Amino acid sequence: MYFIGLDVHKKTISYCVKDAAGHVYQEGKIGSTRRELEEWIRTMPQPRTIATEATIVTGWIYDHLLPHAEKMKVAHPLMLRAIAAAKKKNDRIDAGKIADCLRCDFLPECHMASTEIRDRRRTLRYRSLVIRQMVQMKNRVSGLLMETGVSYNKQRLHKVGYFAELMTANEDVQESIRPLLKLSRDLIRRSQKLDYALVSSLERDPLLKERLRRLRTVPGVGPITALTWALEIGDFTRFLSIKQAISYCGLCGDEKSSAEKVMRMPISKQRNKHIQRVLIEAAKLAPRQSPELAVIRARELERGNPNRATLAVARKMVSYMLAVERRNQDFVPAEEFGRRAAA
Repeated sequence: MYFIGLDVHKKTISYCVKDAAGHVYQEGKIGSTRRELEEWIRTMPQPRTIATEATIVTGWIYDHLLPHAEKMKVAHPLMLRAIAAAKKKNDRIDAGKIADCLRCDFLPECHMASTEIRDRRRTLRYRSLVIRQMVQMKNRVSGLLMETGVSYNKQRLHKVGYFAELMTANEDVQESIRPLLKLSRDLIRRSQKLDYALVSSLERDPLLKERLRRLRTVPGVGPITALTWALEIGDFTRFLSIKQAISYCGLCGDEKSSAEKVMRMPISKQRNKHIQRVLIEAAKLAPRQSPELAVIRARELERGNPNRATLAVARKMVSYMLAVERRNQDFVPAEEFGRRAAA
């Protein structure tokens, strides 16, 4: 078996090929293009196992090399840095260390979602970008009106009828900002249409449709929360426990313990930020739809920390969604479940 380590960059890929004894068979550098990668892999010895570090370009390289290797692994960048840190660092040395970690079975492997999930996840994350830009435009409209001293109704400002009335009937709106306001309004309207089109296409997708329907039976889970869970979590079977899923979603803090001293730190930055944000927002509204979640929130609020109450609700929602996924059936509230069991 030959072990190949790849240090991937935007324009070049450094590689190192080692045998089972750790002897360097070949090392060098190629361009980060499909043609050069295809020509290079044909010259490599077989059987082979390939490993690379997770980067923005790892996805297509992984898909391209997967049919040509016994195994294709992706290393966790942060953990790999902790294992292979050294005084001297360059692309050739990094590729060799990745090959050594792979050969000795020390490679900190991270999950690589299927191509189908990654393609759809790209669409969902693009939708998040559209929403951020739309919010910026809305804030810019409010800022323009405040800068020029125009009074407006904050709750109705971005309604079509009110905005048109403001532009025609309010004499305080200066001519200098009218073109900017119209341009901003057009961008907001286009963003709203794009948002609807992206979400609708994902909801109608045959790969996700049934899974999304089951997830939306969980209290507080709407279309965006269900989509984010399905596409960011991907294969839910990789979580052996609820604690692992909660940690991945960024709903627990770091722990730094030594001897008998235990230190609990703030919320960890090692998490999936996309699903963390969506779950936190959903957890703020979920207690209105579920008495069970309302009880959890009330219990945590008695201790005097509303943020911890929101986290507790979000963690419970994770356990609900994971249970729905594992059982492959709709969510059943505790009261209804008890009645069914008694019957």
